Amino acid sequence: MPAQDSRDEPHAPDRTGSDGEPGAPAPAARPHVVIVGAGFGGLQVARGLADAPVNVTLIDRHNYHCFQPLLYQVATATLSPADIAWPIRHILSRQANITMLMARAEGVDRARRELLTSEGPIRFDFLVLATGATHSYFGHPEWARFAPGLKDIEDATQLRRRILLAFERAEVASEPETRRRLLTFAIIGGGPTGVELAGSIAEISRHALAPDFKRVDPRTARILLIEAGERLLPALPERLSAHARERLEAMGVEVMTGRPVVDMGADHVTLEGGETIAAATKIWAAGVRASPAAEWLGVAPDRAGRCRVAPDLSVPGAPDIFVIGDTAAVTDSKGRPVPGIAPAAKQMGDHVAAVIAARLAGTAAPGFRYRHAGDLATIGRNAAVVKLGRIELTGFLGWMFWGVVHVYFLVGARNRITVAMSWLWNYLTYQRAARLITGDVEPAPAREIGPLSPPA
Repeated sequence: MPAQDSRDEPHAPDRTGSDGEPGAPAPAARPHVVIVGAGFGGLQVARGLADAPVNVTLIDRHNYHCFQPLLYQVATATLSPADIAWPIRHILSRQANITMLMARAEGVDRARRELLTSEGPIRFDFLVLATGATHSYFGHPEWARFAPGLKDIEDATQLRRRILLAFERAEVASEPETRRRLLTFAIIGGGPTGVELAGSIAEISRHALAPDFKRVDPRTARILLIEAGERLLPALPERLSAHARERLEAMGVEVMTGRPVVDMGADHVTLEGGETIAAATKIWAAGVRASPAAEWLGVAPDRAGRCRVAPDLSVPGAPDIFVIGDTAAVTDSKGRPVPGIAPAAKQMGDHVAAVIAARLAGTAAPGFRYRHAGDLATIGRNAAVVKLGRIELTGFLGWMFWGVVHVYFLVGARNRITVAMSWLWNYLTYQRAARLITGDVEPAPAREIGPLSPPA
């Protein structure tokens, strides 16, 4: 197959053959690489193939790339959605060999070498599935409507709405018991997302919202962080885990470890042992499950639904199909599972791009080797925990390091500047600028509202 200059204008993805029938092989000047998912991994593959003699089609159900580690700051009114997201077309606008399609992947026809999408089948020579993960409710999917998770911009804006509405409804509530329920926030899951959400909700209730309400005191909000395991942040050393717990408790967060959730409803959560807590707002940060990529490919998944892959991240028996990121079950050199974090996905993306380029050049590529850069989580103002090899940081120094790392990995100079300035403003004033409740708001039940007399 003759190679052409990578600066040539890319053709549209092949959907029909030369005889006009869907799915028939179509003539193509260069191999067609189809990438599903514009997260950290998928975007890295696309960028890595910029100078390769291929045509690339990147497919995502959204038209933006989202910086997921900062979604919790959108949910807690620190940042606006546009601060952590960027249009995919703009990110890749200078890459001549790529086409971006907004569509939803629905399956893979391995025999016909087609990706099945909501916009029709797309033929591929190489396929990369970087479809991420979704929330796992451990056999209780009915909990999803009571305790939403945090995976994309829509999740974050809906959570922001729930959190801010809780304070608004408490302001007009007539009974102290109703106010307590409305101002009780239960975060289920003590990993980085749960810890960061708990600290951030504590901050907005104690500082940003406190002066703005007259009939209710936001500082009385009860924030619960519920973890089934014995400690928070289990990926970090025990000393850093204990430090995170101490800082959260100093901020007024009630940390409950070794307390699995066994039931929940619209207004309550029940823990193992029978304790039921009245809580109007619940947030799920306890677990994830991979996308259905393994089902699409007809391979047996692991317990988390991830697709087992070969050392080069291809699917066993299908060397031209790759699975990366949260969707792939990958181990490091010591046999430990590679964590579902952005640096791991980016490394996998770089590796797959290198493998495809090597195959086209007729050379061999080594197997994937994960390099763990470290673990970090912010707890709140002037507080974070960081583990970099033998180096451990806490307090203000850890918090500054966390901030620099996250600003650096944002896409685009505008987002970096905007986020840095927003953080500086929040730090100096204790304010949250993105406190918008959008959409129609249903009125609170009449039984919860009493006579709206002036505040005392």
